[in-house]
Amino acid sequence: MQARRIARELALLSVGQLPSKPQQLQTQQLQDIVLAAIRTLTTEVQDTLETAAAELSRASDRLLNSETRAIDLNSAKAMVTEAVELTQKAINRIGASLELPEFIQLVNQKEVRAYAMEILTQVQANRAKVDQLIDESMVDWQLSRLARVDQDILRIAVTEMWVLGLAPQVAINEAVELGKRYSGDEGHRFINGVLRRVSDRLSGKPVADLSDSSVSGSNSAG
Repeated sequence: MQARRIARELALLSVGQLPSKPQQLQTQQLQDIVLAAIRTLTTEVQDTLETAAAELSRASDRLLNSETRAIDLNSAKAMVTEAVELTQKAINRIGASLELPEFIQLVNQKEVRAYAMEILTQVQANRAKVDQLIDESMVDWQLSRLARVDQDILRIAVTEMWVLGLAPQVAINEAVELGKRYSGDEGHRFINGVLRRVSDRLSGKPVADLSDSSVSGSNSAG
C-alpha cells in the first residue's frame, strides 16, 4: 500500500473533525485529529468482527433449524439460503477487517502522517476557495447538498491537484478509489465527473486568477 494513498485515506477519515470555519491549526491539534481517526478505525475493526461473529452464529442457527424445524423442503431451502447469505456477509466483513490492522500500522509511519497533515492543513486553509471551485464545476447541483463523505473526497482531491500540485489524473483516480470504498454505489462516478470539470477549469484558468477571486458566493457546507 503506497504511503500517500494511506495518507489520503487517513486525511479523509480526519477531515470531518476539522473546524467548520478556516483557522490556523497548531501541529498538536492536527496530531490529535489524526489520532482520533486512528482510534475510530480500531473501534471499527472490533465492531466489524463482533458483527461477523453474530452473523455466523445466526447462520449456524438457520442451518440447525433447517434440519430440525423445517416443515417442508421449501422452508428448509429458505433457511439454508439465509444461512449462506449470512455466512457470506460475515466472510466479507472479516475480509474487510483484516485490511485495517495493516492500515493502522502504516498510518504510524512518519511520511504517511506528514502528508496526511499537509492535506488537512491545506484543506482547512483553502476551504472557501476550494468549495467555490467545486461549486462552479457542478451542473445544477451544490456541494452542500452532497453527502459529507463525497464533499470531503472532492475537497481533498481539489486541494491536492490545485494547491499541492498533484497531477489532475492521479488526483481524480485516487478520489474515485476513495469513492468506491466510502461513498454510495454511484458516488464514485459523480466524483469522477465533478473532478474532471474541475480539472478542465483549472487548465483554462490561471491559478493566480482563482486565488484572487471572490469567495462570497461559496456554498460551503458547515
